[in-house]
Amino acid sequence: MNLLASDRLVTVPHRLSLWAGLTMALLAGCAAQPTTLGYRAPLQPEGSSAYSAKPGWTYSQQAVAAANPLATDAGLQVLRAGGSAVDAAIAVQMVLTLVEPQSSGIGGGAFLLYHDGRKVEAWDGRETAPASAHERMFLSDDGKPLPFMDAVLRPQAVGVPGTVRMLEQAHKQHGRLPWALLFEPAIVLSEQGFRVSARLHAQLKAEQALKRDPVAARYFYDPAGEPWPVGHVLKNPELAAVLRQIAARGSQALHEGPVAQAIVDALRLRPGAASVMTLQDLAAYRPVKRDPLCHPYAVPQNAGAAPVVLRVCGFPPPSSGAVAIGQILGILAHTQAHTLALGQGQGGVPGTRSAAPTADWLHFYTEASRLAFADRAQYLGDPDFVPAPTGGWQSLLDPAYLRSRAALIGPQSMKTAQPGDPAVVRAASGAKGPGLRFASMPHQPEYGTSHISIMDRYGHALAMTTTIEAVFGARRMVSTDASRSGGFLLNNELTDFSFLPSDAQGRPIANRVQAGKRPRSSMSPTLVFDASSGELLMSLGSPGGAQIIHFTAKTLYGMLHWGLSPQQAIDLPNFSSLNGPSLLETGRFDPATVDALRTRGAEVREIELTSGLQVLRRTRGGLQGGTDPRREGVVLGD
Repeated sequence: MNLLASDRLVTVPHRLSLWAGLTMALLAGCAAQPTTLGYRAPLQPEGSSAYSAKPGWTYSQQAVAAANPLATDAGLQVLRAGGSAVDAAIAVQMVLTLVEPQSSGIGGGAFLLYHDGRKVEAWDGRETAPASAHERMFLSDDGKPLPFMDAVLRPQAVGVPGTVRMLEQAHKQHGRLPWALLFEPAIVLSEQGFRVSARLHAQLKAEQALKRDPVAARYFYDPAGEPWPVGHVLKNPELAAVLRQIAARGSQALHEGPVAQAIVDALRLRPGAASVMTLQDLAAYRPVKRDPLCHPYAVPQNAGAAPVVLRVCGFPPPSSGAVAIGQILGILAHTQAHTLALGQGQGGVPGTRSAAPTADWLHFYTEASRLAFADRAQYLGDPDFVPAPTGGWQSLLDPAYLRSRAALIGPQSMKTAQPGDPAVVRAASGAKGPGLRFASMPHQPEYGTSHISIMDRYGHALAMTTTIEAVFGARRMVSTDASRSGGFLLNNELTDFSFLPSDAQGRPIANRVQAGKRPRSSMSPTLVFDASSGELLMSLGSPGGAQIIHFTAKTLYGMLHWGLSPQQAIDLPNFSSLNGPSLLETGRFDPATVDALRTRGAEVREIELTSGLQVLRRTRGGLQGGTDPRREGVVLGD
């Protein structure tokens, strides 16, 4: 049974909805703002680094989905104090900086997609390349790209952080509680300590480079060089001190003054040497408010009924997520994929069986993915540096163009797709404007990240994906006072740029390194609306590097086409192609499915595909939530 056919949102008449919103806003404006949040640290979970089944959740008014129970709880306490979705997201992010330092934090960047009940806004807090950055920055003396991890560990990998300044700007427009209150949970937990989870312990145990940083080594490891055990209470007084400054002075406390100087000092190659990032770089950083990238998406219904038309909104470039997800879904719509039911797989636990896509459906999906990722490598980059083909990113989502791409899918795998040219399709229809041709970017690893989805009682919602890139980022921890333990980690986001600036013919690569530029991202915060009523239906996203695109697309497709709940869609096994082999989550597919894909000519690899999906969905019964069993997140609400 189709999700939207069986569980449509019951809408409120527009005038009543508007009057209720205005009344709540007036009451909130008259009420005295609290001077303290009254935050109480909950009983602390130890989490798991393995697959742990999640029940799915249902609430009536508001909910928070985040990657760690302490962060989720902080967001909920802010909502209960009268805060907005943006208020809650700030509290969640600050706690994640403490309890999930391997994935995101104040030393990184984020994309925030926000719905204020009327319109959607895209807040770009992506890191930027310092003024000293140049296109040969990740090449060795012989002109060849550096090994990836060598680049990660260089100070040149660190981009100017953007998360805090972006959140500050969003809060000025959409916050309901005072800025300083939102830091209370993270400050309390930093001072009182939090219990090391199994996931953090496992990642520290597998990590080697982090120990080279003396500040990080002193904080994360015991005197014998072993990671603190699961359940160890870890305190971070240095982070508490930094957060107090940001709470009091705003983002200026991070981008100027002692904290900014500590960031610059952490990147010096040796004492007294010049840093690749300067105080001027930090002071000059500005977030960008962009137009979201939205497109219609029709979901076929049973018994010949008219399709339900949705409006899917994602983040525009420098993110590649919305374009790639839109292309994958749009290409699949021009194949027989929508006629194929969900099959069976190995399941999450050995010896069990659960829902899984069939080999026939996976063939269509991975071929569509190859086509989308070929375009991604060809066209996508920072829009302030890279013009969109034929004058707009929507050209890559034009139905006629996607139909022409879908026509390339045959019974056998194409193995590696070539980029298309929207200008050719536009010219055939009489439109003018040549496409812009770059060289395709070679594949590079992408890692890290965390995702937050929130819906508040005021009818506002957000999807925010936040990152420091690789696990533990650049492996450099910032501290302003050596007498205090801890600090915060810096990102390695500039390794998301192409290490090669051009191809053998000298054609430039869209995502090459340039000073002041934002690296291309795969982060895919997504909001879904009913196109006819404008009502918000879903908020979702995931960490996972380039796989984020596939984790998010899988979950959307499962809810929209197979009638799954958010938790059921998240629980589906993961799969993808980055325009190479077909990648399947280890142990989750029948051997017959793998063999059938190989018979179609695909190279199939079974690998760990550890998503971290967070999903909220509004239905006539309230809010449904789901979070990834592969990580330690939860959904909490009222």
